Formats: sequence, structure tokens, C-alpha cells
Amino acid sequence: MKKPKKYDAIIIGSGQAGNPLAFDLAGRGQNVAIIEKNKLGGSCINFGCTPTKTLIASANLYNRVHNSEELGVNVSNVELDFQKVISRKNDVVKSFREGIEKSIEENENIDLYRGVGSFKDKNTVKIKLNDGGELEISADKIFVNTGTKPSRIPLKGLEHINHLNSTTIMELDKLPEHLVIIGTSYIALEFGQMFRRFGSQVTMIGRGDRIIKREDPDVSESIQKILADEGIEFLLNTDTKTVEMNDNKIELLVEKNNQEKRIECSHLMLAVGRTPNTEELGLENAGVDTDDKGNIKVDERLKTTTENIYALGDVKGGPAFTHISYDDFRIVIDNLFGEGKRSLNDRLVPYTLFTQPQLGRVGITETEAKENGYNVKIGKLEMKNVGKAIEDNYTEGFMKAVVNENDNKILGVAVLGYQGGEIMAMVEVAMMAGMTYDKLRDGIFTHPNLSESLNNLFNV
Repeated sequence: MKKPKKYDAIIIGSGQAGNPLAFDLAGRGQNVAIIEKNKLGGSCINFGCTPTKTLIASANLYNRVHNSEELGVNVSNVELDFQKVISRKNDVVKSFREGIEKSIEENENIDLYRGVGSFKDKNTVKIKLNDGGELEISADKIFVNTGTKPSRIPLKGLEHINHLNSTTIMELDKLPEHLVIIGTSYIALEFGQMFRRFGSQVTMIGRGDRIIKREDPDVSESIQKILADEGIEFLLNTDTKTVEMNDNKIELLVEKNNQEKRIECSHLMLAVGRTPNTEELGLENAGVDTDDKGNIKVDERLKTTTENIYALGDVKGGPAFTHISYDDFRIVIDNLFGEGKRSLNDRLVPYTLFTQPQLGRVGITETEAKENGYNVKIGKLEMKNVGKAIEDNYTEGFMKAVVNENDNKILGVAVLGYQGGEIMAMVEVAMMAGMTYDKLRDGIFTHPNLSESLNNLFNV
């Protein structure tokens, strides 16, 4: 094997931290190698945010048209072209991915290797190329951004069933007649509502007593009611025991309260979490430690247990969001070339559940605030009392703010409602600025916009 080609930096994985990091380093005149075994752009563009939100847009419009009579608009003979929905999704994903490919190809300081990268030692990476052969490259600094993949569960009979996950379900060319989803996570809820709105019968199975348990009970219970009112069946406190094929149908045996029940469906999806892509990296050869779930251990500045190796994005565990991956990139750049002030400590982590209505969340919940000993004031506003929501006929859900009574600072907010993610972002900006809640309460916002709801939300 030839002497390894030397780079200033090697990036394993082209996700939403790896790509901007590569372009930034290349812009500083460094020679950068990117290793990607799959499609450029990581899970966000190929399997996550971009395709799912494109599909959700179609599902929501189809649902809106079906319910247009409520707004005095009579529409007949509305049909869903599911194959065209999938085709549009593929086109959007392809355009995003090709944009990245073109940018990399045109950058003379970046070399792209398509294959599987694994550590030979802390400075050397072996690449098993997708088109055959192997080579080695080396660098002073190496960054891991390999992300995660859908998890599996030890379910008897699963190996004999053609089941789906959050990636493969978006490759269907025919609408499921009856979709059963094992799991009641954020991903599961988005897909559940999407396919229900497309016209599938949907059943969701969860082992817990309520969905998305990291949220306050009133939030998770309200989301469940909204989705149940749309026709989604929830089986909670339910354990799935076995799965098998029966006359071209998938049959599940489930147990609730010591009572067994059989469920037949046309399609089965697993939505039971995600697993870090670390098994092929050969981390032990570089002295990089992982936790018991396989996540790469990092310090507050994203260094691993080996000084010159960093881990960014979902592969390190913690909040698994594209915007967090991008902030990981900013932390690394600041500590390598900037003032070194950025770290994982005390950063706000906003997120949005893209059901309709959306759930926008930032900061801590009421439950967490009380567990941490805060004296709290709670502001709550039903969406049915928000003018713009009434006018646009999106009145489901509510807004909820958690305020520290001792200093009037905002601890967190949950906006389950029309454009909940966008309203949440307004509150997040206020939290970043250290504003007290009364600044929003007394602010002047245009009427009739959703933003003016903050006047009433913070009237606590």
C-alpha cells in the first residue's frame, strides 16, 4: 500500500456538521478529505428533515382541501397521486444533494472519498472504497460526523417480516392500507399523522402510559387527543410480543393489562429510536471511547478521549437535531480559530415537532423546573383564543410559558399550535437576550399576527 496521503483534516461523514466544517477549513487554505460511504448531505437531506417535511407539506395540503368546506370552499373529486408525492420528494432531495456535490467538486481544497472510513491509528484512516480497493490517508486532526441509523428491537419473528423504518417508509410507491407503528416518538408521530392524512388506517403502539414522555403531561396528552380525533388508534401500555405473516397480512400479537390481542396490518414500521454509526469506525485503534449505547464520548468542546479527534452531530449522543449539528461545527471552529468561548455548556436547544399543529419547544418544561427547585409562574393561552388562529381556522392546541418567579426570566416555552415552531423562536430570542417575560407581555406586535399572542401568553 502506498504511503498515506497527508491532509490537514479528515472528516468522516458528510452530515450537517461535516460539510460546513469542510468548506470552512478549505476556505482557510487547509487541505481537507471527506469520507462518505452513502449519500452526501447526511440524514437531514437524504433521510430526515428534507424528505419528511416535503411529504408532510403534501399531506397537510391534502387534509386542508378535504376540510375546505369549513372555510366555505366547496371542492369535489379531490384525488391523491401518491406516486407523484414521492416523486416530488425525491426531486427535492436530489436537488439539495446535487448542490452539495457540486460545491465539493468545485472546491480545489477538498477531496471526496466514497467509501467506509476506519481508524488505523489516531492519525491514519483506512478507506474501503465503494468501487473496490483500499487506501490510507492521514491528518493531524480528524472529525467524526457519521450520524445514526434507525434502531431495531428484539421482536420474535421480525427477521421474517418485510418491515419499515423512518428511511424505507419514504421509498414506498403505494399507500399503506393499514400502517402499524411500533413506537410513539416524535418521528413516529410525524409519520403517523402524515399517513393518516394521506388516507391510511394508522395504529400506534407504545409501551409507556403516554406519548413523548419528555414533554409535560398536558402537552403530550393534547397531542394524542388531536391525533386520535383525526382517526389514529393509540395502544399504550402495550407490549408487542411477536410478529408473523398470515395470508399476506402482517399479524402482531400484543399484550395490555395481561390481555393478549392480535392485530392485522398491511405495513409495519419501527420507530423505536436511533443507534450511532460507530461500529465500522475502529475507534479502539485510535483510543476513542464510547458510552454503553455506542455514542462517542466528548468533552464540552467536542474533543474525544483522543486529543486530535473530534465528534460532531448525532454520533456523540445528546440532542439529535440538524441545528445542533451545525452548532457543533461552530463550537469546533471557535475553539480552533476563534476566541474559544463556545461550548456545549448552557446552550439552548430548540426543536419542533412537525405535526399539525406543530409543537415548538425550547428551555425546560414545567415538570423539569419544579424538579430543579424553581418557583415558577405558568402562562397558558389556548389557540382558540388567538385571533389569527381563529381567522385561519387552526385553533387546536395551546401555548405554555414557564417563568422563574424569582427574577421573571423565561425558563422555557411549549407552543402546541399554529406555526408553533416560529412562535417558539421568538421566545427563544428573548431568552438568548436574557429578557424578562414582561418585555414580551408589553411589546407591540402587529395585528392580526400570531406574534401578538405573546401579549396574552405572558399575562401571568
